[in-house]
Amino acid sequence: MPNVEIYTQPWCPYCSRAKTLLERKQIAFHEIHAPSGSAERAESVQRSGRSSVPQIFIDGVHIGGCDDLMALDAKGKLDPLLAGA
Repeated sequence: MPNVEIYTQPWCPYCSRAKTLLERKQIAFHEIHAPSGSAERAESVQRSGRSSVPQIFIDGVHIGGCDDLMALDAKGKLDPLLAGA
C-alpha cells in the first residue's frame, strides 16, 4: 500500500477532484489541511516548491498538483506508481 499524502485547503475544487480520483481507485491517503498562512502550507511549499494546493506525494515523491495527478492517470502511469512499481 503506497503512502499517499495530499496537502489541501477547504473549498478547493482541485483538492476535491484529486481526492475523488484517489478514492475511486480505493487508495488510502493522508490529508494534510494546509490553508493559506498555516505552518502546514509552509511545509507544503518547502517540500514541493509550489505555493498552490493540492500538492500530492506518493511514497515521499512529489507528484504535483491535481492536473499532474490527472495527467499521470490519463497516461496510464498512476496505477503503477500506486502499486509500488
